[in-house]
Amino acid sequence: MRWEGAVNAWHVAGDVYRMGRREWLTEAGWRQAYDHGIRTIVDLRNEAEIRRRETDPPVDEAALAAFEVVLAPTEDPANSEFRELCVPYLNDPASYADNARLFPDLLAGVFKAVAAAEGGVIIHCSAGRDRSGMIAAMLQDLAGHSDDAIVRAYQRSMRGINEHHRRSAVPHPHERFLPEDALVPLLESRGESLLRFVRHVKTENFLRHNGITDRELTAILSKLGR
Repeated sequence: MRWEGAVNAWHVAGDVYRMGRREWLTEAGWRQAYDHGIRTIVDLRNEAEIRRRETDPPVDEAALAAFEVVLAPTEDPANSEFRELCVPYLNDPASYADNARLFPDLLAGVFKAVAAAEGGVIIHCSAGRDRSGMIAAMLQDLAGHSDDAIVRAYQRSMRGINEHHRRSAVPHPHERFLPEDALVPLLESRGESLLRFVRHVKTENFLRHNGITDRELTAILSKLGR
């Protein structure tokens, strides 16, 4: 999606989109998102992560007032098992099943936010890759996308944030730009892990088991164009 300033922004399905941290959008980017029908932002980050940086573009509060921002974190970073499994953070689909096992109520909360959302929805985390990727894969599963489409969407997000690392003036504390020969094996292995997660989680069953009602599921499917 070519909203000015947006990093790693992609269409998921229907009226649902994904991207990296929202603070990267310029004021023009917010207007473009609004014109695209976006009205709700679902932020998957933990509250401590949510802050502006000196390098973020200035955005007038009036431009943001048109959007509802819903905080719906997918994890509890203080959980000791999570910290042991996801070092230094969730960065591989091989850990998605553990995330779903440890925090099913939090994941269900994301889907409740989508069900209740007005207008088009952007789901975002920090990089727009793994927390967003986990939720996006589950949404694509609900939307009936093929295995190949789900894997390709995640791999696009890997390439998207990798390209951002290449040109960003602010070095990431843990990641660096990877050349193609280093990136391709990760694209393949993480794509395989993502597919195992989708087949394991059985999204609709998972959501019903964790409190998503028939009405909410219908609303989510409607957002996805089904």
